[in-house]
Amino acid sequence: MNSARADGPLTRRTFGGLLLAAAAVGMSGCATRSPERASSTDAASPAGSTATATATPRITVASVPEAAAPVATGAAATSSPAQAVIERHASQNPRAWGMQLPGIRSSLDAPTSADGHPRVALTFDACGGPAGSGFDEKLVTALIAQRIPATLFLNGRWIDANPVVARKLFAEPLFEIGNHGTLHRPLSVRGRAAYGIPGTSSAAEAVDEVWVNHERIRSLTGRAPRWFRPGTAHYDDVAVSIVHDLGETPLGFTVNGDGGATFPARVVAREVGKAVGGDIVLAHMNQPGSGTADGVIAAIAALHDRGAQFVHID
Repeated sequence: MNSARADGPLTRRTFGGLLLAAAAVGMSGCATRSPERASSTDAASPAGSTATATATPRITVASVPEAAAPVATGAAATSSPAQAVIERHASQNPRAWGMQLPGIRSSLDAPTSADGHPRVALTFDACGGPAGSGFDEKLVTALIAQRIPATLFLNGRWIDANPVVARKLFAEPLFEIGNHGTLHRPLSVRGRAAYGIPGTSSAAEAVDEVWVNHERIRSLTGRAPRWFRPGTAHYDDVAVSIVHDLGETPLGFTVNGDGGATFPARVVAREVGKAVGGDIVLAHMNQPGSGTADGVIAAIAALHDRGAQFVHID
């Protein structure tokens, strides 16, 4: 914070020494595991231009607190606007469950650029928790070196575990910060689980899962997050409505890039490399021992050769 270069763009050098050791790759990677594209019919199963960044207001590290209070949940953490959302949805019963439901954004509005290049959005989840709070320095420094814009979905627990790295990510204009929830839970109002992870069990818990981390990111960056993706990327239809009412857009994906950080690099390269214009790619930035970094780096080169442009979600 006191360095004269503290608010500069991230580089391999500025990240030196910030890498946290990752625990074993496992469910905390948090993406679906099937190497197929997201499917609305199987939602419950585990599932050559220069890249340019979308212009965003600069956030200096000086504007971000040195340390933030740990994530708090429960009624005391719920503000009045959020309370109104709880009351609106408290008695509603869900009728649908999955990763692709009405109201979830899963692709880009414009699949090609004005000059005909396929547009692809890369998104990376950081799930937090005992086995999910690592930082893939190789992946992130490669994105920066190649000037690849991406949306980083940060869970509240991951921010707590990585305050210095988080501040630097907040200050990098290449990256938009998305909301990956407070405790990394599937978003439900009836406790529906995905991959053995219990979902939120009421409208109040669903609101906390979104809103507590929403306010945390807003307070740390000066901007409210636009996009929300829950742990496991699963929602019920009432929870989708809750996210919209809280001012965020529920996000899904079209390409499962790394299978919850379980795929080897060659499979990641193959799956991410399948992206076509309009696709939103899901991968992870919290498992440095996985094949994600090498696979994504290889796929970026292949996609560049096909003329792809990497963009923020529009």
